[in-house]
Amino acid sequence: MKKELFRIITEDNILTLDGATGSFLLAAGMPPNVCQEEWVLNHPDVLIGLQKQYVEAGSDIIYAPTFSANRPRLDDFGFGNEVRQINKRLTELSREAAGSKAMIAGDVSVTSSSLLLYEEELFASIKDTYKEQILALADAGCDLIVIETMLNLQEALAAVEAAVEVCDLPVMASLSFENNGRTLYGDKPADCAHVLTEAGADAVGANCSTGPEHMLPIIQEMRSVTDLPILAKPNAGLPMPGPNGTTKYDLSDDMFAMTMISIIEAGANIIGGCCGTSPSYIEKLHCLAQNMSFTSKKQ
Repeated sequence: MKKELFRIITEDNILTLDGATGSFLLAAGMPPNVCQEEWVLNHPDVLIGLQKQYVEAGSDIIYAPTFSANRPRLDDFGFGNEVRQINKRLTELSREAAGSKAMIAGDVSVTSSSLLLYEEELFASIKDTYKEQILALADAGCDLIVIETMLNLQEALAAVEAAVEVCDLPVMASLSFENNGRTLYGDKPADCAHVLTEAGADAVGANCSTGPEHMLPIIQEMRSVTDLPILAKPNAGLPMPGPNGTTKYDLSDDMFAMTMISIIEAGANIIGGCCGTSPSYIEKLHCLAQNMSFTSKKQ
């Protein structure tokens, strides 16, 4: 997809993303602490079945399961030399699930580095890591790139710059914010939105960590500094202990959709769910969004 087309379809329209993937895979039998990418490739029907449900629920964009498919993360499991092949095969699974009914976002997230990347040499190295994966995703036929669950602005910036330099696909970038309204490393939402807008992102936003209620001020702050489309993909509320060591969340699908109304009114128009959400959450959210209007301007 060209950036201009992305701008047209996101202007004054609300797009629906997918919901959680990792928690579903664990429930389907994926052991913890394994290479998720390898497990999906060995159990493709599980992933395809889930993503087909999201498409039927109304997802306009689904995320290819390439969240950790960068060289440092794959190196942890001995697959560091298979970045290109793994990203290609995982993208093909999502394309099989979506057909022509939804766009595919190549999913990019944190590397193994937890450093702030202020050092120029380290920043360049991490940027090269992202370039390798993003180029593989673009060549695999992704419609756009999503950089998500980023824990600090510097690494998010490295990923956005890498994407802009190696492909002409639209780039969405979302960070994860704590309950204090800042990233794990203390970055403010307005700073993140401003810097990533200037770096060439086509949409900015937030995902994971919090439910819709705590994400609301984050979205409001981002909207105040950018006219870009805003992405919001919160968890299904607050986590709670479930049976057999599992985790549940305190918002039902109906409650999740209702609390997302304020998120849309605050200026988010690319919306979905993260941890704890499922196809029923996305279906409720999609139905709600179809009955709401949106204006993509700073407040």
